[in-house]
Amino acid sequence: MYSILRGKNTGLHAREINFAQRLIQIPSTSGHEAEVAACTEREMQNIGYDQVYRDDFGNVIGTMLGHEGKPTILLNSHMDTVNPEDNELWKTSPFEGKLADGKLYGTGAADCKAGLAAQVYTGALLKRSLLPLRGNLVVAATVAEENGASVGIRGLLEQTLPELGLMPDYAILGEPTSLGLYYGHDGWIEVDILIDSSATETLHDATRKITAEYDEPEQQPSWTEIREIGPIQPDESGRSRRTLHMAQRMVEGMPAEAVLDEINQHVQLAVKPLPDINAAVAVHEETQRMHSGHMVTVRRISNAWTTDPFCRLIERSRQALAAADCEVRTGRWKLGKLGMGTAGAVLVNDFNIPTIGYGPGNEDHAHAANEQVACSDIQQSVYGTASIVHALIGVPVCGWTADEI
Repeated sequence: MYSILRGKNTGLHAREINFAQRLIQIPSTSGHEAEVAACTEREMQNIGYDQVYRDDFGNVIGTMLGHEGKPTILLNSHMDTVNPEDNELWKTSPFEGKLADGKLYGTGAADCKAGLAAQVYTGALLKRSLLPLRGNLVVAATVAEENGASVGIRGLLEQTLPELGLMPDYAILGEPTSLGLYYGHDGWIEVDILIDSSATETLHDATRKITAEYDEPEQQPSWTEIREIGPIQPDESGRSRRTLHMAQRMVEGMPAEAVLDEINQHVQLAVKPLPDINAAVAVHEETQRMHSGHMVTVRRISNAWTTDPFCRLIERSRQALAAADCEVRTGRWKLGKLGMGTAGAVLVNDFNIPTIGYGPGNEDHAHAANEQVACSDIQQSVYGTASIVHALIGVPVCGWTADEI
């Protein structure tokens, strides 16, 4: 079976890289994914997915249905990217999709348009290899992940997949893992600190004291971050107000309520010596518009998550990769920048779906100048993902019949 997959994948290599390149050449920041969604939809249709859908949130879903209708495995990658930063450090245009020295360069190359291309072509490889499925394959290209709230995957799981009768039993994220099997990461929360006083100078003093609480040199890197200090604005009562926007990392077992309580204690302690000052802490909320026009109010929380490394999903994935003669390596995302994350927080914590990451690219290249991914990793990711998918929902090779082929 693995020789079949490997051989058929060789014939798809050029198409896999070309699709990843075309995705990179389409700018698609959060809320502006319409063009890349159309490109993905056309590719799925050309490949020959059984059904291809575009839901109310703007997600693109391709399905391949198995003989038994269960279990269902979800392959998920997001279509949106961050705005390219440090443009003066880029050696080429962030949207050129340059191929050089066996690597593909551009915004989203690692995070995670290469992963999206690999997952879309996983379906193509399984179809071309004539490997029958007993369960269902769902490949979902989702919107609004880089905005930190995973709005697209939440809408997919709350509305779209239940309507299709295809709720997943397992999920694989195409985020960059350097082709390792990743099973979790820390979380984060964004908070508004609201202060008001009748004296402007008191607000300045309060701001200095609060920010000093989160500027201690012994703190862990990226543990907390004051992101914005808003302007002082008068209100109708004659008092003045200011909002401080901050973010804090959350480890597993640290609920958002406990984090809010801890932050509030620090804030109240900081402003206690000041006269005529009020302070309150709340989770940051904002309304976001999807490219489809759908409006969503989101609370900026992404909880830490972990999939049991000894669960069937990971054990079967390890066995499949080993049998396919692929490297078997497990780990967790480091998330070097506060606010980075994956849809795993929603899949695992809110929907109890065992989830792993397996994708091309190194997470250190995400959101960085000259973002890149090795072309060989894209091709290997297609082969490895197809091997895992078949191990989970495929008909065993020894069980083939003429009708199934």
